[in-house]
Amino acid sequence: MSKKNGKDKPNGGGTIALNKRARHEYSFEQKFEAGLALQGWELKAIRAGRANIGDAYAVVLQGELFLIGAQITPLIQASTHVVANDRRTRKLLLHRHEIDNLIGRIQRDGYTLVPTALYWKGNKVKAELALAKGKQTHDKRQASKDRDWNREKQRLLRRHNKDA
Repeated sequence: MSKKNGKDKPNGGGTIALNKRARHEYSFEQKFEAGLALQGWELKAIRAGRANIGDAYAVVLQGELFLIGAQITPLIQASTHVVANDRRTRKLLLHRHEIDNLIGRIQRDGYTLVPTALYWKGNKVKAELALAKGKQTHDKRQASKDRDWNREKQRLLRRHNKDA
């Protein structure tokens, strides 16, 4: 029997970690996909589900992008020969023209680069980065009101369709 394009693998294309708080704190303008330069013990830990990007952010250092604050907790059995730093700075892999575009927007327009998700793409770990601006308190309140109204609207529509 032949394989079905690798879809039967558990790590075929699933989400590893999400940054849910970023959606509340920032308004996103554009999203990018970047690779991550990882070590072997980090991949094993990610496969075991030990990644967290809740406090992570991306910065520009010497013309390159780096992910800071992402936590990948090492497995005890996989990192016996290595001194593992769970919050080390990891390099983000993008094309030069994408990096130049992002650097210009960050420095000139005051945007922030926020990681929103880590996921598998084939056998590689990818990070979804969002070019974002911080929300003010009143913007957060308005977004919460809109979300609540949409929920209530869906409930009313379901109830109306059920009665009809």
